Amino acid sequence: VQLQASGGGLVQAGGSLRLSCTASGRTLDRYAMGWFRQAPGKEREFVATISGSGRITYYADSVKGRFTIFRDNAKNTVYLQMNSLKPEDTAVYYCAAKAGVSISTTTGSYDYWGQGTQVTVSS
Repeated sequence: VQLQASGGGLVQAGGSLRLSCTASGRTLDRYAMGWFRQAPGKEREFVATISGSGRITYYADSVKGRFTIFRDNAKNTVYLQMNSLKPEDTAVYYCAAKAGVSISTTTGSYDYWGQGTQVTVSS
């Protein structure tokens, strides 16, 4: 599975961005998907995950109520809608695919990773 993340950019605090992660090589409906982020000098951290069907989602406390993960399996794409962005959301965002449809919050559970897309939130 090859994953291509896009949609990052520079936005002011309070603004919104939508990240996309498109897969090639395999259909995604048999994979749980996740978004993670890594800020400079910090470890990669979990942001959100969604089951293969899209019916189950889970979020990090830091983004709950502001971010929404959803997927369109017909388009082989997973999205992360980010609203009410804060400067502390600044990071490189990575999408990842996990074989099997169950969600996970741990990086080690994921089998495939995209290249990352930079999100910068200015104050």
